[in-house]
Amino acid sequence: MKKFIISVMLISSGSLFSQVSIGTQAQENNRWTFGGGIGLGFGSNSSFNLQASPRVGYSLTEDLEAGAIGSVSWQTSNSYKSTMFGVGPFVNYYFARSFYVGANYQHFFINYKDKYYDYKYNTEENALYLGGGYMQRIGNNSFMQLGLMYNVLWKQNSSVFTSGLIPNIGFVVGL
Repeated sequence: MKKFIISVMLISSGSLFSQVSIGTQAQENNRWTFGGGIGLGFGSNSSFNLQASPRVGYSLTEDLEAGAIGSVSWQTSNSYKSTMFGVGPFVNYYFARSFYVGANYQHFFINYKDKYYDYKYNTEENALYLGGGYMQRIGNNSFMQLGLMYNVLWKQNSSVFTSGLIPNIGFVVGL
């Protein structure tokens, strides 16, 4: 009889604690997101590239996010050294739970120094990236973004960038 009473009490206490009271408000998630990406590259002539691109966003709706993104890049090789800073707004639209399309405008400040000829070059360039990609949940409120963007302002013979096509991998954490 003692075992029966203990069993009934355990079962009933478990079911009491698992109940949700009617009328309680669901906890609203914070609309702010933080994230970004980092890059590292090596190449011929002892070239080295390090890049960081932090971002902060705000969910305007469940599917629409807008915010600001920054970019900093350091490149060096046997023949040159370059530093590049960029900043601008972005907007992403999420659909089908795992996909997104987005636009990202950045204004870049570029500093270039040739090591052989002691030539210095400072310039600015605008970029408007359009594209999209796939988002994979990697935690409770964390995602990895895999995407492909194209700089529609890129010009082959006058841009400091070697290509208009930009693959990207980044991480986003919602608070």
